[in-house]
Amino acid sequence: MSFRLLALDLDGTLLDPDGRLDAPARGAVAAARAAGLEVVLCTGRRFRTALPLLRELELSGSVVVNNGAVVKDVASGRTLHRAGLLPELFRDALALLREVGPPLVYVDTFELATDFFAEAGATPHEFQREYLEDHGAQCAFVEDVRAAERHGVIMLSLMADATTLRPLRARAHQRLGDRVTTHLIENKNYRGCILELLSPESGKWNAVWRLAQQRGIRREQIAAVGDDGNDAELLRRAGLGIAMGNAADEAKAAADLVVSSNAHGGVAEAVARVLGHG
Repeated sequence: MSFRLLALDLDGTLLDPDGRLDAPARGAVAAARAAGLEVVLCTGRRFRTALPLLRELELSGSVVVNNGAVVKDVASGRTLHRAGLLPELFRDALALLREVGPPLVYVDTFELATDFFAEAGATPHEFQREYLEDHGAQCAFVEDVRAAERHGVIMLSLMADATTLRPLRARAHQRLGDRVTTHLIENKNYRGCILELLSPESGKWNAVWRLAQQRGIRREQIAAVGDDGNDAELLRRAGLGIAMGNAADEAKAAADLVVSSNAHGGVAEAVARVLGHG
């Protein structure tokens, strides 16, 4: 099988447990590109926080961010596709999350230096507070996060412990049904977990498949590597889905094969398999 597109998750996959891009991972990306594959990073990160890694890897073309809610052109920062939340869904999702705590509301306004909204004076979970302390420069603090509607909302999230977020995710499924996509993922760079609510049109696979179709790439010509529940559909639907050894059970169950962890060169092993060398 000759692959043409390689979809790579960042945190927990391409990056090591300390969030760094090590030499074997960098070499794996270079090897894939040298073999003629288009490498597309697919991440839950915002474009702003993915950009330094894109530049370090000298990647151009497209990048999938916000767990597939947004696809950007790397060079210009121009949005190529956006799957936003409809206003009614946004308000229902906001009311649901507020039952537990003040959520973060994400928008696609990179050019305005604002990536998300939070409510000034609110008391978030300590895990979310730690995140805000580090990323407050890209946050618009407002009296009411409904102000984000004028920019087009792409995602809501809440950071807390898994014990708090699991039942909240269940309530989201009960109340919002298939109008919303949810992810409950480990927060790789901070404590606890993140519950995300997005449009059902979002998702890493939907974004990658849209790019592939534009390029005349068949499903069986797509290889994907990931580690968490937000990667599961991508791994399941790609021609070859590879889960990291440190992956969540959901990702491993969706994959065709499992390689070593991100602490032990797993991504280099995965790319070698894609290129037919192992």
